[in-house]
Amino acid sequence: MLAAPVRAYVGLGANLGDGAATLRRVLVELQETDGILAVTASPFYRTAPVEASGPDFTNAVAALDTRLAPLALLDALQALENRHGRQRPYKNAPRTLDLDLLLYGDTALAHERLVLPHPRMHLRAFVLMPLRDLAPGLALQGKPIDDWIGAIRDQPIERLAD
Repeated sequence: MLAAPVRAYVGLGANLGDGAATLRRVLVELQETDGILAVTASPFYRTAPVEASGPDFTNAVAALDTRLAPLALLDALQALENRHGRQRPYKNAPRTLDLDLLLYGDTALAHERLVLPHPRMHLRAFVLMPLRDLAPGLALQGKPIDDWIGAIRDQPIERLAD
């Protein structure tokens, strides 16, 4: 484990079962994970699947203060997905839980298991809107997050009541 904590951002999504209940449960489980010191969640959003079919997703982003290294954090996220019955029968299949490591401090990483920053996050309203709720001054690829959001206004997204 790292000595100093790092701020990481994780995208959360579910479109099978009660997605909101699953995300609430996972946020508690993240807080209980060894090496994760604090969890702050964005509001929840409803979005249609992107490049897929199936029910609408419930999405959010969580800010984590963690001492886990990037691949160890990825392992913890994938273990949570598995615990919640995540299946991968085909690309973009509906899922009980999807956890994507979006950012890990200022780390840039190109590993066979993990690319940081997440290579498609700037193209997805279901990532950008909740990410902006947590980090409104964030810049991605040198551009303010609001500039990226302006480019994806055609993606329907609905903020859910708290």
